[in-house]
Amino acid sequence: MYPGAGRDFITVGMPDTAVRESRERIKSALLNSGFGYPNKSVTINLAPANVRKEGAGFDLPMALAILGATGAVGASEDYLFVGELSLDGSIRPIRGALSIAVAAQRQALRNLIVPADNAAEACVAEGVRVFGLRHLADVVKLLNQPDSFQPTVPSISAEAPSKENGAALDFADVRGQTTAKRALEVAAAGNHNIIMIGPPGSGKTMLAKRFPGILPPLTFEEALQTTQIHSVAGLLPRGVGLLRQRPFRAPHHTISDAGLLGGGSGVPRPGEVSLAHNGVLFLDELPEFARNVLELLRQPLEDHSVTLARSVMTLVFPARSVLISALNPCPCRYQLNGSTTKTGPQTRYEATFLVAA
Repeated sequence: MYPGAGRDFITVGMPDTAVRESRERIKSALLNSGFGYPNKSVTINLAPANVRKEGAGFDLPMALAILGATGAVGASEDYLFVGELSLDGSIRPIRGALSIAVAAQRQALRNLIVPADNAAEACVAEGVRVFGLRHLADVVKLLNQPDSFQPTVPSISAEAPSKENGAALDFADVRGQTTAKRALEVAAAGNHNIIMIGPPGSGKTMLAKRFPGILPPLTFEEALQTTQIHSVAGLLPRGVGLLRQRPFRAPHHTISDAGLLGGGSGVPRPGEVSLAHNGVLFLDELPEFARNVLELLRQPLEDHSVTLARSVMTLVFPARSVLISALNPCPCRYQLNGSTTKTGPQTRYEATFLVAA
């Protein structure tokens, strides 16, 4: 039994399950890092007390508070710490590192210590020195010997293209479909929403996945907003600074209203509408979506934002994207404004593409 195992470790200030379980992670991390654990009761107050604390990012500052109380580290008033601790003392990545860096910039905090995997995104914020570290012992050494560490240098790294998010798909690969491509070009030029109607196999999904390739490149402000949203949602790839590709989100038609607009238990998370911010939201098989889910899209499409009101907080997520929807014609002989043409004994169906302002 390690020292302090029978003593109390109390966390107050509305902690959630992840924060309450941090006591075992902190104890093991301190012992395995060679610092020991105080043989007395430990009470940690997370202020303000009326705001619920969520996530494992409190592990590192709580561990450093204990080390500061025991005299292992000096005062660190000009530092902001965030990170999850493993049992061996290593620091694991967390969500929302870029937003935390922006908050540190607004609070005029000069130094930010984050997990090494979050350093690339956190150092995007200007005016903050970001140190990406991998172990609790490194953080203690930084506080005791600040001159032996150098802050992370921002790097212009783009998201790796992948066929899943449509980034590697080129609009120039499409042959034919002259009318459809013209409609998509008009929608891209005017930032219009578009609906595509045609039988299966006519190329609706193929064209939609290639639509982000003809949109203008992301500006710095757009890239910053997009990266913040994906970081909060935990979807930002490790080692990526700013997202340079416009997002492409294609939720399944069984998605719930919370999945589309955002929500969830505890602190609300951004939904698919916000994850598609500055990009494309593709709704394939539009008639299969629940009617109440589609009705909820009305306000985000008009206001370009989603407001999630809860009893303890109200969050506003941006939601400015191009909506592309696709559906098949009516099965009753596919009669749609004369879009069918007779070719002998069989009937050939051509896709109909409509641009909506």
